[in-house]
Amino acid sequence: MKTIDGQWIMEGLDRKDAGCMKSHMELTNFIQGVGFLPLFKNSIKGFSVEEHTAIDAWWTGSELDPWSWREIIASEGKIAYGKMFCNKAAFVSREWYPYLASYRRDGYDFDSRYEDGLASRRSKKIIDVLTQKEETLSNELKAFAGFGKEGEKGFEGCTSLLQMQTYITVNGFKRRRNKKDEEYGWSIASYTLSENLFGEEYIRSQYHLGAAKAKEMIISKIKSVFPDSSEAKIEHCI
Repeated sequence: MKTIDGQWIMEGLDRKDAGCMKSHMELTNFIQGVGFLPLFKNSIKGFSVEEHTAIDAWWTGSELDPWSWREIIASEGKIAYGKMFCNKAAFVSREWYPYLASYRRDGYDFDSRYEDGLASRRSKKIIDVLTQKEETLSNELKAFAGFGKEGEKGFEGCTSLLQMQTYITVNGFKRRRNKKDEEYGWSIASYTLSENLFGEEYIRSQYHLGAAKAKEMIISKIKSVFPDSSEAKIEHCI
């Protein structure tokens, strides 16, 4: 995606192109094969949902709309979705999520990270809420954790960091409800602890590798699928 005269211009495919994905299941299968896939185009050719989907389908609400697919995929619980590459949205398959956790966490569960002074009090407030409430809409999480006009600042930054560190992830999207219990507005993300999505033992199953080895394996996996990409570009993305 690029910006021209203040407008977003997608860089995808013609919907008649043989390589253009036509369903969320097709995208799901692709993600499970490649392991990692950012939502939008980046420095690695082909390494995005954008480049494999219809250029004119985004934000249309049609059956070809990848923006709608991300909601379906996130809610199915088979693939992790959230801000995981350069604080931008991406998908990670269940198979490869423990490797990302090993790399990003470097052996630290959140509690031990906090106890060692490596996590902020604001981040802990978010983790504490999600420990009590297994899934929470973004606006509710913000309020429950004490963020807002009269409270803590930097909610978006904290949730982005926790997603990057693999401690929390998006597990679906829902629309808000008014006092009459009627849905309104755009769908908003619901967050959960990553251990709630895939299981504590599984999430931590690759801790033994250590951050350096896990990173090496992730780079090798992406390189095997996108052989024209350089290690430097891959390292920048992850």
